[in-house]
Amino acid sequence: MLHKQFDFLVIGSGLAGLYSAFEASKYGSVAIVTKSKLDVSNSYYAQGGIAAVTSENDYPELHLEDTIVAGRGLCDHTPVNILVKEGPDRINELIGLGMEFDTDNGELSLALEGGHHRRRVLHAGGDSTGKKLVQFLIRKVLASSTIEIFENQMVYELLVEDKHCFGAKSFNLSNQSNLCIQAKSTFLMLGGASAVYQRSTNPETTVGDGIALAYKVGAKIADMEFIQFHPSSFYSQEGYTFLISEAVRGEGAHLLNLKGERFMVEIHELAELAPRDIVARSIFNEMQKYQVDHVTLSLNHLNGDKIKKRFPSIYKRCEDSGADFLNEIPIAPAAHYTVGGIKTDTYGATNITNLYACGELASTGVMGANRLASNSLLECLVFGKRAIKHALTNKANTNKISIHKKGIEVDNSLSSKFLKCANEIAETMNNNVGIVRTEKRLQEVLNLIAEIKKKFPFKLDEYYSIRMCNLLCVCSLIATAAKARKESRGGHFREDFDAENEDFLAHSIQELNKELTFVPVQVKSE
Repeated sequence: MLHKQFDFLVIGSGLAGLYSAFEASKYGSVAIVTKSKLDVSNSYYAQGGIAAVTSENDYPELHLEDTIVAGRGLCDHTPVNILVKEGPDRINELIGLGMEFDTDNGELSLALEGGHHRRRVLHAGGDSTGKKLVQFLIRKVLASSTIEIFENQMVYELLVEDKHCFGAKSFNLSNQSNLCIQAKSTFLMLGGASAVYQRSTNPETTVGDGIALAYKVGAKIADMEFIQFHPSSFYSQEGYTFLISEAVRGEGAHLLNLKGERFMVEIHELAELAPRDIVARSIFNEMQKYQVDHVTLSLNHLNGDKIKKRFPSIYKRCEDSGADFLNEIPIAPAAHYTVGGIKTDTYGATNITNLYACGELASTGVMGANRLASNSLLECLVFGKRAIKHALTNKANTNKISIHKKGIEVDNSLSSKFLKCANEIAETMNNNVGIVRTEKRLQEVLNLIAEIKKKFPFKLDEYYSIRMCNLLCVCSLIATAAKARKESRGGHFREDFDAENEDFLAHSIQELNKELTFVPVQVKSE
């Protein structure tokens, strides 16, 4: 096993990981450990943009209000306030470093997205904001002499002793090698868990293993019942899907049911731009009503040249899929964003000393029960910077921890068994823990998890066994929290408890070997 030592260990290479690594490189040595290649992440595929107050007719207070309204009573006031007030500074810093956002007549071009009452969403390359941001930061990271990159690494263990984190161990499947990195501060930035669902907009690597890693060493996990289903994901009979950005509806696209009716107009004052949970559930209801597997997104009343210029990537992907983006395209909701995750404070710190979490796998209290469109990339920047700042005070002596020398191995005979079980889990998650849930369906998922735990031939220190263990852990966290929340709120809708209940104005908390509890939401202090 190869041993390395750094000041900062960043696990993940999405926007949170790249930005935090770049920030940390100013203060010491940095290791970036990533599951695939440096440019494979949810951030890379983010089309819509990044929400921040940058115009004269917008104010942080309005951004805060939109965020809290979308969060349906579960946003913590302090972190939301930090997000909207520090966000513009992070944007200006990026621009100062050379990041180029789209402009109109020399001014930042601002889009409107669901739940926002002002145009405040910056974009780059039209509909390639995540890609442009990630590519920009990759160039910065590669130019740094204090950052070392380790690709194709599956982190399988956090080094934790007495609730202190000292680094992590990882495994490279391509060359069957083990790596151990010790660090003063460790940052989990591995993205969310939406790829545990059969129908998802996420890369297949986004299965919440960072959440499982943290849970197994005693970190608190919050609000896992809240999975955001993006309303408009491309539909194909073959199951192939990709995201159709919310900004398309922001430019005026209409949602039509089987009869060609604009059904959102009757449901919400913002129509197609209502918060995502409402739009996704409304689409689901229309699909159920007419017994169909998609609805239609219509753009044929819009300026085709303008749309093609604004959304070049989506236009090309629709064209490649045989659909006419400038006319009408089939769409259906898909699992898109993990609203809950590893519970942190306002500096990204977990309850494990020297272990931080940022980005989609973190639960900062910002997102509430439903994320406001394009707040996620901003959260990466704001809390990534705060986490690095906080970590500068860490003085851990990484030489004192006792590390088992043994690494992990691969038993290829388990590959087909793993895939069979993973596919069964993904289908069941899609059917039972999707947009509409019931106690009976949720219990069926928990029963399947218990059954697979019994029948899967787990082996100690084995690659597929560890992956299956993590997958079962994440799905159990989601289903357990969904079963405990006996109400409907935001991204969690229970058919058997179909209204909000004030008794559940609280965050669900899960911790290893403890019963699930609910803790109060942090409201604005008078």
